[in-house]
Amino acid sequence: MKAAVFHKPGDIRVDTVPDPEILDPRDIILKVTSTAICGSDLHILSGAVSQKDPMVMGHEFMGIVEEVGSAITNLKVGDRVVVPFPISCGKCFFCTHEASPACEESNYKNYGPAGNVADQKGGALFGYTDLYGGYSGGQAQYVRVPYADVSPRVVPEHLSDDQALFLTDIFPTGWSAIDWAQLKGGETVAIFGSGPVGLMAQKAAWINGAARVIAIDPLDYRLEKARMANNVETLNPHKVDVVEAIREITGGRGADVCVDAVGFEPERSLMDKVKATFNFEKGSMKVLEMCFESVRRMGTVSIVGVYGSPYDNFPLFRMFDKGITIKQGQAPVVNYIDKLIGLVDEGKVVLDDIITHTLPLEDAAHGYKIFDEKQEDCVKVVLKPF
Repeated sequence: MKAAVFHKPGDIRVDTVPDPEILDPRDIILKVTSTAICGSDLHILSGAVSQKDPMVMGHEFMGIVEEVGSAITNLKVGDRVVVPFPISCGKCFFCTHEASPACEESNYKNYGPAGNVADQKGGALFGYTDLYGGYSGGQAQYVRVPYADVSPRVVPEHLSDDQALFLTDIFPTGWSAIDWAQLKGGETVAIFGSGPVGLMAQKAAWINGAARVIAIDPLDYRLEKARMANNVETLNPHKVDVVEAIREITGGRGADVCVDAVGFEPERSLMDKVKATFNFEKGSMKVLEMCFESVRRMGTVSIVGVYGSPYDNFPLFRMFDKGITIKQGQAPVVNYIDKLIGLVDEGKVVLDDIITHTLPLEDAAHGYKIFDEKQEDCVKVVLKPF
């Protein structure tokens, strides 16, 4: 089969690789009909998240069940399903306590309670390095899905792939950022980053009762997408002091909720890069620092952007003085996916309006390039394996 394979930083190619096989009675083999390139895939591409050996990429995918293991009773050949990106066994302590991204079984080689940078991680993820399980991803014609009696969900027949694909990751991730903040209605929500996850968090904020939603991004074309798709207010940090602008909008208080949908690889100056190198840091936490400054006292900061190293001068003093509530981590997709499928099915949210590029799988390297280098006003790339 054909698959997008990571070889080394900066080098992703479409190769011919062996077809996946059933390895466990709880497996299925999926014929992938749609898959997407995620912002966190770019961390692997850049080398910021390390991977030594070649690996099939991709954790946002859906398709048609091609083969089922002997223990699978909830799915049959021919079912069209979306697959949440965390791999959950469904039976361990964390999976039975609504904390599936911490699954103790799926990442049996590198699981550990410490959460260390280089060895102990949580549950496994599709196509996201050996540290997160070493499972082949879905940017391929076929993929093996383990524990398929737990996470995959059958898609309503009348929904297109484009309408349903983002239920795998970015919509549940954006939803998590807002759900963690427990909106009561009437809040001002500031979302840093108008890439795919930030755009989905904007949608989730409106659905959960926000009175004002503010999108922050240094790229005007992404702010335009935010305005067109989500009818939000926008701020460009190259044109305004974002922290002061948010305080002015909110009577001097700051936003009730700030969402970091960027993570550790934001747009950075030369001095930012020098500081990171000197302190042995990966990337920067400048966006998170802006969230801590922009949120009101006793407000909430949700972190769904990825962070991969310790950081010098972490602003604990500001977090304590302002009484900030922080929630962060991988989205527990299985907690939300049934509700979110319902929202899409009922027409209460539109997800495919963020797609800017649809390419054949053979053009995956080009898709990575334009997404990574912000070319062609690229916001979201969907790949079609067939």
